[in-house]
Amino acid sequence: MIALGPLLPLLIAAGILLAGNGLQGTLITLRGAEEGFDAAFIGLMGTAYFGGFLISCIISPRMLHAVGHIRVFAALAAVASAASLILVLWIEPLAWIALRFVMGFCFSGLFMAIESWLNEASANHDRGRVLSLYRVVDLAVVTGSQFLIPLFGVGSFAIFAIASIMISLSLVPVSLADRSNPKPPEQVAFDLRTIWTISPLASLGCITIGLTNSAFRTIGPLFARDAGLDTGDVAIFMSAGIIGGAVLQYPLGWMSDRLDRRYVFITATLGAAAAGLFLSRVAGNTQVLLYAGIFAFGAFSLPLYSLSAAHANDRAEAGQYVLVAAGLSFFYSIGAAAGPFAVAWVMKIFGTSAFFTYTSVIHLLLIGLTFWRMRARSRPEQARGLFTSMLRTSPVFMKMARSNVKKH
Repeated sequence: MIALGPLLPLLIAAGILLAGNGLQGTLITLRGAEEGFDAAFIGLMGTAYFGGFLISCIISPRMLHAVGHIRVFAALAAVASAASLILVLWIEPLAWIALRFVMGFCFSGLFMAIESWLNEASANHDRGRVLSLYRVVDLAVVTGSQFLIPLFGVGSFAIFAIASIMISLSLVPVSLADRSNPKPPEQVAFDLRTIWTISPLASLGCITIGLTNSAFRTIGPLFARDAGLDTGDVAIFMSAGIIGGAVLQYPLGWMSDRLDRRYVFITATLGAAAAGLFLSRVAGNTQVLLYAGIFAFGAFSLPLYSLSAAHANDRAEAGQYVLVAAGLSFFYSIGAAAGPFAVAWVMKIFGTSAFFTYTSVIHLLLIGLTFWRMRARSRPEQARGLFTSMLRTSPVFMKMARSNVKKH
């Protein structure tokens, strides 16, 4: 059983925070389209968000080292809350791009604090389930927050105020959870080589997951709108994908705690690729098929990050959890910064249906990279085994062993 008591305030705070962030992701895309922003500008907003996310991966570990998890969380949440209100007070594409950069910086540090906190409180035998539970909370609250958009409308001030309120309220449980506050990291050097050495597969996985999942969160509403869905149906479409991710999140985490995580990772990636091909080639403009396809896409694609993180943290040493969280977020940000703009460009050239063709190609490439890493890792292990076997059967080794037995 997972001991949830010490983690409960953190999970509650994460839920409130992620609800506000998830609401904003869809809201900004729809409001930008309503204001007449060009699709390229909307894509650049996603790129700016993850650009800030990437920069924060380098700076936030130093902040965590200097003042600790709770103070960093409080400061970044306050700035993100203020930026949410400035969005509706200053409706201009370049201003929104700059504000999304600031918010990306803040949310990267917030997620880093949460995820390193969770990993420090977890063991290898339950890490997959703990991170999956965190992702279930994420996906559940993001799903619910989508339905606030048709309730209040994308053109209202109230919906932006609600997002700001959610981000601010996330401070309450974290500020009162000092008993479970982890120690600040002793090492703050941002070393990508060390992170890559810990897990090349997780590093590659986070880059490719960033290319697809960020595109879904940022440009997915445009795909749904161009497929003929109205504002309420767009919320259902996005929610269906997120619900799918919540449904399979914990089962896949549970399986990965009992099996080789890499095989579970490959299975989920293959399912995401198949779902993308279904959406691009079969679903068309049929609402039921669109909802079914996006449900399957979310079910297989959204758990991939937590599977990657669990795989990397299994191989991390004590004191490296902040470094791993920062490094994986950095690799994810590389892909996520390029993903929204790249897919907007692909859709502009090849049409709306190319959105999920793009995601399927990326997921299939990830499967190939996973098999490559598995083969590369098995070679040194086989070599060590062969060397040990040869050594143990050699006359010199046997003579030394007998001599050692006589001495003792």
